[in-house]
Amino acid sequence: MRVLQRFYLIEVMSGVALTAAHFFRNMSGHVRHSLGQKGARGAVTIQYPEERRPYSPRLRSLHRLVQREDGSPRCVACMMCETVCPAHCIYIVATEHPNPEIEKMPARFDIDVGKCVFCGYCVEACPEDAIRMDTGILEFASYSRRGMVYTKEALLALQPAGPDGRPQSTIPIPADREP
Repeated sequence: MRVLQRFYLIEVMSGVALTAAHFFRNMSGHVRHSLGQKGARGAVTIQYPEERRPYSPRLRSLHRLVQREDGSPRCVACMMCETVCPAHCIYIVATEHPNPEIEKMPARFDIDVGKCVFCGYCVEACPEDAIRMDTGILEFASYSRRGMVYTKEALLALQPAGPDGRPQSTIPIPADREP
């Protein structure tokens, strides 16, 4: 090392100069905006929750069950989603469907979103396209672990996100019930 490098003063000052150069270049608008807007001036800060970044159309959000025309779930309780789930967060109990053309339906279909890793394997494995992750709901919370379990009725009540990616359903808050 040279003598001037041993004092580290020149090295520190060159680091400060590099940081300042990036700072002023960002503030003057020479860097393109991360959302695709060219020539955006100033810092690129999104005022969450008033402003939100646009979501990808492939975003996996809270699950929902698809309904048939008669209002019953499209699910035939084949247990494929429960089997393929790496987090073991899906619980299904099968029962007979009132329609003799349909063999089974879920008497109980619970998803514990507290355990879920949102991998989407359940959606891919479903042969009936009965479960989807397109609600656009990303913010859900509960005061207990039991409150993170979404039942069949709650999952059937959810709607897909609108064309802008915003949720159309109200965010379901399951009752925080004691075991």
